[in-house]
Amino acid sequence: MDKVLSERTLLICCGTGCIAGGAKKTADALEKAAEAMIKSGKLKIKVNLNGGIKTTGCNGFCENGPIVRIMPDDISYYRVKPADAEEIINHIAGTGGIVERLLYTDDTGKKVHSQKENPFYAQQHKITLGRTGLIEPGNIKDYIAYGGFEALKKALSMSPDKIIEEIEKSGLRGRGGAGFPTGRKWRQCAGYEETPKYVVCNGDEGDPGAFMDRSILEGDPHSVIEGLCIAARAIGAAEGFMYIRDEYDLAQKNVHKALETARAEKYLGKNILGSGWDFDISVVRGGGAFVCGESSALMASIEGRVGEPRTKYIRSVQRGLWDKPTVLNNVETLANIPCIISMGGVQFKKTGTEASPGTKVFALVGKVKRTGLVEVPMGTTLRQLVFDIGGGILGKREFKAVQTGGPSGGCIPASLLDLPLDFETLDKYGSMMGSGGVIVMDDRTCMVEIARYYTKFLAEESCGKCTPCREGLKRMLEILSDLTAGKGREGDIESLEETGITMKEAALCGLGKSAPNPVLTTIKYYKDEYEAHLKNNVCPAGVCAALTSFSIQKDLCKGCGICRKSCPVSAVSGEKNKAHSIDKKLCISCGTCRNDCPFGAIDVKGRKS
Repeated sequence: MDKVLSERTLLICCGTGCIAGGAKKTADALEKAAEAMIKSGKLKIKVNLNGGIKTTGCNGFCENGPIVRIMPDDISYYRVKPADAEEIINHIAGTGGIVERLLYTDDTGKKVHSQKENPFYAQQHKITLGRTGLIEPGNIKDYIAYGGFEALKKALSMSPDKIIEEIEKSGLRGRGGAGFPTGRKWRQCAGYEETPKYVVCNGDEGDPGAFMDRSILEGDPHSVIEGLCIAARAIGAAEGFMYIRDEYDLAQKNVHKALETARAEKYLGKNILGSGWDFDISVVRGGGAFVCGESSALMASIEGRVGEPRTKYIRSVQRGLWDKPTVLNNVETLANIPCIISMGGVQFKKTGTEASPGTKVFALVGKVKRTGLVEVPMGTTLRQLVFDIGGGILGKREFKAVQTGGPSGGCIPASLLDLPLDFETLDKYGSMMGSGGVIVMDDRTCMVEIARYYTKFLAEESCGKCTPCREGLKRMLEILSDLTAGKGREGDIESLEETGITMKEAALCGLGKSAPNPVLTTIKYYKDEYEAHLKNNVCPAGVCAALTSFSIQKDLCKGCGICRKSCPVSAVSGEKNKAHSIDKKLCISCGTCRNDCPFGAIDVKGRKS
């Protein structure tokens, strides 16, 4: 036959999200279907770099996984089940057509074949994620086939000063949140003569809803290893560490495999590529403490001490690990390094903005139609991210806010949707870039409860070393809990602002200084909601149970029974096709009925007391 699988590659996304959706079973089913067709003589197969069946890292469009992509045709199938395997193999073999029902349907109702036509992917610009989803993680031959380790070879022919100069030209800033110029950090560390020196990869991604670094480590671990090697070459380090969050089991597995293959091919270890230069990397498993994402706390953890930050009157580039000069960069920053060395710093800087060059990977989650992993040029607006790529708000509800930068980030209102995503702009409006988490909220989100939720998380994760953070978060949580329970007191809002400002000025580390952001920005942009909770004992969003009462509007109720079936405490009663009612003595004001009602028949009122 004319078309054989060896002419194509079948890529099955096996990132964490797709695995949770059954991608491993789908991959097994595809292999078995291919084997059966080979035995029947209808299909010839040759699994190699030019074709075959491969399991890859994250494709990004996680909610539609498992995703199967056929290359070079660039046909993507979504939500693929094991039962779909035979049809897909028939398509590959030419004995069946494209499986239309597995294609993505765009906003106009059109079925799209390629990722270029898919609105989720169309506006993305992938540099860091360029190989993720195309290669088999840990397979060094696959990585090399896509240009891997060419940057390291080039760097070995450059002087350390020239390497740093190229990074400086690129304008690359740390993608872990602070946005410190990477070239300047490397330059400072290289300037100290004390040895040994160390390089560290920060893979302790602890923000709720964030999975950027995890996806890179899972899907393209060699790119981070190569970036760490180049960093070590630039500053004169002989040893490196990858600090990876303990919960990231798949990332740990793929990184270990990548390190083993890199050593076997002489890209790590003694006399790298015959250059006479020795460098190796060890993996350290993080214990899951959020504060260990902070540089000095992370280094203390590597040393075997309690992960607590220290005052930075002396920076880690001078005295870091074991009091020796150390460069620490996060996963995404290091994954950019090979790209910069290969294309040149000047070329890299053409993407993004003048002050924030390059691209940024975001985890787009929350009340948005299309969620997943997104890479766009710096300077892309929030509106483009949420509405053009994300498709807008679920259920055609009203956009209310977006939180950027994780639990320490601020909440941006609808009036600021056209803000560009860059370090300075987000900081100016009370938020932050952070590691890249973007949580979208609709009009059924209570901003006081959001502030309470993140303050609770940060209070639990605070190391407690400094008083402003330890006591400040505790006090803010007490006030916010009272407000959401209808027990607020006059002066609470002012106390929150005063405490937050004090923390920003006096806390020891970045966690404490940024922790008040959710509170301060929600007060700034949604003060009316705070006042409604405080003065009227009302939650305008209908979220805070102590301040909310639900009832059914009989003229709108169709008696479908959906609310009755979904109520967790059986507070809803009524006969089929007749108006239902809610027993307020049993109702716990959870809002499940309102969320599930297809006719908008649930009325929400404040519970004034």
